[in-house]
Amino acid sequence: MNFKEGEILYINKPYKWTSFGLVNKVRYFLCRKQGVKKLKVGHAGTLDPLATGVMILCTGKATKRIEEFQHHTKEYVATLQLGATTPSYDLEHEIDATYPTEHITRELVEETLKTFIGAIEQVPPSFSACKINGKRAYDLARKGKGVELKPKTLVIDEIELLECRLPEIKIRVVCSKGTYIRALARDIGEALQSGAHLTALERTRVGEVVLADCIPLDDFPEWIEKQEVETNE
Repeated sequence: MNFKEGEILYINKPYKWTSFGLVNKVRYFLCRKQGVKKLKVGHAGTLDPLATGVMILCTGKATKRIEEFQHHTKEYVATLQLGATTPSYDLEHEIDATYPTEHITRELVEETLKTFIGAIEQVPPSFSACKINGKRAYDLARKGKGVELKPKTLVIDEIELLECRLPEIKIRVVCSKGTYIRALARDIGEALQSGAHLTALERTRVGEVVLADCIPLDDFPEWIEKQEVETNE
């Protein structure tokens, strides 16, 4: 392997790690193994700190392929708590409002989920990396400033109800680049005439890369030590 010439790595991002933190950790071990002080490493598609799962990392000259991987279809398994919302639509913030759920049935959930299949318009979360006049939306939101983001067109290829233990549901979503599953949870809650937020999120696939292909981050130092690495003399 030659990480300066370019390699593609598949990592299973742990809970509460930022995508940036994961890249830094992997870069540290790669630099040490390659015997260099600097190495270009990037990821194809951010995962929120409270999400886990498939992260594709590109090193060296392979960072030119990041955009290619970002456009691949992604699959997620998400757990939604119905009847309550948070400002970030996940567990990063405390519940800010509660809504009735007595009217929600499994049949209603299944019928509602079908309405999200195909091309949809989605407003990204205020707590997101989207830019407004050059500033990250989450920086403005955390300062209590009003954040207005324009809806984006994206595609939901598949959406499947895996578990229904009301007021909690678990769904599988196959979607295009740019889909915020947190925002999808918000919209599903509203469509059910209630509210919803994410309590768990795992990215299970990017393109053809699945979780089984990924190295757990905790195992990465041991894995890299076993690899034969070419050095750039």
